[in-house]
Amino acid sequence: MVHADDDVVAFFPLEPAVIGHVLIVPTKHVATVWDLDRNTAHQLADASLRVSHALRRALHPEGLNLIQSNGQAATQTVDHLHVHVLPRWASDPIDDFWPDTSPWSDLDLDKARAAIAEQM
Repeated sequence: MVHADDDVVAFFPLEPAVIGHVLIVPTKHVATVWDLDRNTAHQLADASLRVSHALRRALHPEGLNLIQSNGQAATQTVDHLHVHVLPRWASDPIDDFWPDTSPWSDLDLDKARAAIAEQM
């Protein structure tokens, strides 16, 4: 455990991806980001920021990932919302998971942008 309060807990996972890998979990059960209320979101974001700064001061990483996955397609394996805070170094064992190229046309992207903007 690296932090605990009434709203969130932060701790090392049993199998960390890198040294300093922290999970931040709301104390209130929330399955996904779509179930998250604004107050819990605020507490989770605040804890993520505080943990990120603590990791920077303690371990001096070259970079940082904040990862939060929702649903099986996004590799969510635990039915409780959580944020992975991963300090990163160029030599760490985490692979690059971002695709090299985008297969979508400008028209596809514009249709998606318009649909999202309409829902906002």
